[in-house]
Amino acid sequence: MWVYQDGSTVIQEEFVEKFNETSDIKLDLVQIPGDNYTDRMRTAMGSPNAPDIFFNWGGGSISDFVAEDMLIDLTPILDEDPEFKDAFIPSILDSGSVDGRYYGIPMRGVQPVILFYNKTAFAEAGVEPPATWDDLLHVIDVFIDRDTVPAVVAGADPWTELMWLEYLLDRRGGAEIFERIRNGDATGWEDPAVQWMAEAVKELVDAGTFGNNFRSVNYTADGASTFFAQGGGVMHLMGSWEYANQLSQQPEFAAEDLGFATFPTVPDGTGDPRAVVGNPTNYWSVSSSVEGERLDAALEFLRMSASDEYAQALIDNGDIPTTSGAESLLDSHANPEFARFQYDMVAEAPSFTLSWDQALPAGDAPALHDNIEKLFGGQISPDAFVAAMRNL
Repeated sequence: MWVYQDGSTVIQEEFVEKFNETSDIKLDLVQIPGDNYTDRMRTAMGSPNAPDIFFNWGGGSISDFVAEDMLIDLTPILDEDPEFKDAFIPSILDSGSVDGRYYGIPMRGVQPVILFYNKTAFAEAGVEPPATWDDLLHVIDVFIDRDTVPAVVAGADPWTELMWLEYLLDRRGGAEIFERIRNGDATGWEDPAVQWMAEAVKELVDAGTFGNNFRSVNYTADGASTFFAQGGGVMHLMGSWEYANQLSQQPEFAAEDLGFATFPTVPDGTGDPRAVVGNPTNYWSVSSSVEGERLDAALEFLRMSASDEYAQALIDNGDIPTTSGAESLLDSHANPEFARFQYDMVAEAPSFTLSWDQALPAGDAPALHDNIEKLFGGQISPDAFVAAMRNL
């Protein structure tokens, strides 16, 4: 079993251990560093070294494997076990599907992208979390005047920069623009909102929003999170897993200073301000090479993700479960205010756009990341970025 290594793997470790206490077939959990997880997974699949069970993002991240018949179709298994299927929020379970068939079982919490901020730093500066674009520009100016980086971004890992693009486009033009792109309509990249998004990124970079050294900051080695927790920057646009990471690595900061807000509105924006972007959750998928007793054991383990015990473990780790009965457990969260904020954020969202690099075909991700890195680094203009995306 392969899993992406981060602050949430403690849960997978715990439940693999529980499983192995009673199962004749043992699971070997292999933690793969995040900075090369996707590459290693894609290299391994279809080889003799492929994992039996592996962590993924659903959708485009596994569509190639489905096309090559490398995964177990879990649809009949779920249909024959309604209790198992109904244990998950339907929209979350559906997000792991490919062409209407289920190939993944939710195994982590919901993961909307949230604007985290340092409550103490904001209070000392006399500012509030930005609700509008003008508010954001004001906050940026205030903290630049205080010789503080306004917003942390891990430029060494361009998928973290992608989150800014996703929200800027969603707020400006609505979720339907990327929906067109995801469905194969490349003319979506020609929408005026895409041009505005790219120009807005240039404005933010030129204003010093991310500091001068953001391209050397990483996320997968906890660089950006540590920089944020130590006061090097005061805002961090990141998936909700950032809370669990801070709770694990910098618990005092998580308890006392970590604030959270929705992304601000933008001028002339037609997108719904309640819309969210991010990853509905992560999934376990099973290799089609697994059969017989080994497949029975794999499915037995996957069913653990539907249990109240697993949901409680996620909550104890700072996550919000994807199981349908999770709302009743939220008061036991280490930070019930954050738990309810995140739950309501997802429950009330009119759309939940999957991260672009997971929604698009896997082969497009390297070029997407490359173009984003060049845009943030000033190596290409907004016009050149839009042209490059049209030709993705």
